[in-house]
Amino acid sequence: MDYIAEGVLQALSLLLAGDEETWDAIFTTMKLSSLSIAVSLALGIPLGFLLGYAEFPGKRICRAVVDTLLALPTVVVGLLVYAFVSRRGPLGELGLLFTLPGVAIGQVILALPVVVAMTATAVESLDRRLSLTLLTLGAGRSQLALASLLESRYGVLLAAASAYGRIISEVGVSMMIGGNIKWHTRTITTAITLETGKGEFALGVALGLVLLLVAFLVNGSASLLRRRVRT
Repeated sequence: MDYIAEGVLQALSLLLAGDEETWDAIFTTMKLSSLSIAVSLALGIPLGFLLGYAEFPGKRICRAVVDTLLALPTVVVGLLVYAFVSRRGPLGELGLLFTLPGVAIGQVILALPVVVAMTATAVESLDRRLSLTLLTLGAGRSQLALASLLESRYGVLLAAASAYGRIISEVGVSMMIGGNIKWHTRTITTAITLETGKGEFALGVALGLVLLLVAFLVNGSASLLRRRVRT
């Protein structure tokens, strides 16, 4: 157990001393996850609201597909995106392989079903008396839709927190599409995998502590949002 305690102490030393390699992986992760969650929310909230609010042919099938995609393995997503962005793929000319935008594409694919499904659930869970009351007061369709979205805001925020947690903790897409290139595409998860395999336990623990802190913050926010949704 001594080497674990020593690893934790060395990890804290690396973080407090501002080790460049450690903090570069942290900043790269934050930049990448921010880009991915922004795109996921921009696409997922309107789609989720439409899925939960509107009635259209094939809605049950669409919902079943979205729910199924929640269990997408990260390595499978990485493999599919790699096939498209590699030199021989249809998007090879864009030069997305081994870049942060390329990794972001895979992370958006992972996060989008989470945002869509949970947003749709939040909208479907609204009290039906809300729409009846608004219609009685003379609200139009656009006003009714906007009011429904505002009422489901805590559920939408919960979807965002859950999607962010899935993005920041994944390793398959980041490793396969980003290539774990030092000072360029190395993230917290890929750095932990590499450095621990090399025997650099302290660096792995340092990055693990940061990832654990982010996970606690995300899960804590999600718990608070769940309470607000229930009340």
